Amino acid sequence: MTDGLQRDSRVLSSPAALALRIRRRVLRMVFSAKSAHIGSVFSIVDLLAVLYSKILRIDPSRPDWPERDRFILSKGHACAGLYVALAEKGFFPGSWLEEFYSDGGHLAGHATHVGVPGVEVSTGSLGHGLALAAGMALVAKRENRGFRAFVMLSDGECDEGSTWEAALFAPFHQLDNLTVIVDYNKIQSLGTVKEVLDLEPLAAKWRAFGWSVLEIDGHNCVEIEDALRAVPLQQGRPTCIIAHTIKGKGVSFIENKLLWHYRTPDPEEFRLALAELEEE
Repeated sequence: MTDGLQRDSRVLSSPAALALRIRRRVLRMVFSAKSAHIGSVFSIVDLLAVLYSKILRIDPSRPDWPERDRFILSKGHACAGLYVALAEKGFFPGSWLEEFYSDGGHLAGHATHVGVPGVEVSTGSLGHGLALAAGMALVAKRENRGFRAFVMLSDGECDEGSTWEAALFAPFHQLDNLTVIVDYNKIQSLGTVKEVLDLEPLAAKWRAFGWSVLEIDGHNCVEIEDALRAVPLQQGRPTCIIAHTIKGKGVSFIENKLLWHYRTPDPEEFRLALAELEEE
C-alpha cells in the first residue's frame, strides 16, 4: 500500500476489464431489482473504471482516511455503477450488490452514504454535487491538506442554476484541486439535451466562468486516464473535463435510446444484453 492506495489484484486489472465487469454486474442488478437508469450508468462506466483503478487516492480499509480524495457522483441515479466500483475496490462485500434497490438492503436506488463505505454524500437531487465538491476543495485549500475533489455531473444537470452558482464560486477561490467531469451523453430523462435545453457551446461556457476545459472521448480509457492525470490543467483554476459519451454504451439496442433512461430489461432483453457483454 502506498499513500493510502490499496494495490491488490482488483486494482491492478486494466480499466477496460474493470469496465466490462461493472457493466455485466450492473445489468444483473438492474434486471433483478426491476429498477432503471441502465443507460445513465453505462455511459459513465469507463470513467468510473479509470477513476477507481488509476486515479483516486483512497484506502478501502480506511474509508474515512482524512487525506483521501473525494469523489461525488452528482448524478446519483446512476449509483449502480458506483456501487460495483466500490465493491470491486473492496469497500464492502460484493454480496451487498444483490441487495440493490431492495427493501432493507444496504444499497438504495439513488446514491446513499448512510452505512455505505466509500460513498461521500447521498445524491440524486440534481444540481447539488458541484457545490458540495467545491466546499470540500475549499476546506483542503484553507487547511493546506493534500486531498482533491472530483465530481461527476450529468449533462442535464447543467440545466440547474445551482450548478452554475458553484461554477462561479470555484474559480473565484482558485480551487485547482477540484475537477468536474461532465457526462455528455446528450440525452436527458425526457428528450435529447438539444431538445430540452441546448447546452452548446458547453466548453465555451465553462471557460467563460473561469475554468480550464478539456474535451475527451469518455469511453477511451487511455484518453480518460491521460486527462485525469493532467489535472489541474492550469494552476489556480479548477478543471472541467467534458466527456463525450454514449448513453447505454456497451449494448447495441440500448445505446443512444431515450427509452432506456427508465426502462427495465425484460427477460429476453436481459439475455441478449448479457450475451453482447459476454462477447467482448
